Amino acid sequence: MTLETKPWDAAEVLNTPEDVAAYLDAYFEDGIREELLRALNTVARSRGVSALARDTGISREALYKAFGDEGNPTLDTLLRVMKALGVRLAVAV
Repeated sequence: MTLETKPWDAAEVLNTPEDVAAYLDAYFEDGIREELLRALNTVARSRGVSALARDTGISREALYKAFGDEGNPTLDTLLRVMKALGVRLAVAV
C-alpha cells in the first residue's frame, strides 16, 4: 500500500493575526535572515500578495523582490506589511 502525501504549505494555515504573529515570532527569535525572509514571503502568500499590495500601496513585484531569497526589505516596507497583516514589530528584553 502506497501512502499518498501532499506538500505542506504554512500559508494555508495562517488564518488569523495571532497565527501570523506566532509564526513570525519564531523566525524573528531565530534571527536567521534568509529564514525570516522566507517566513515573510509565506505570510504574504497566506494573505494574498495582490491584497497585500493593495493594502500597503506596494506593488506585487516589489513585495516579491523584498521578501524573496535575495530580498532586503526596508524598514518602511516591513512596517507597512506588518500593519496590513494586523501584527506589529515589538522589542522585548
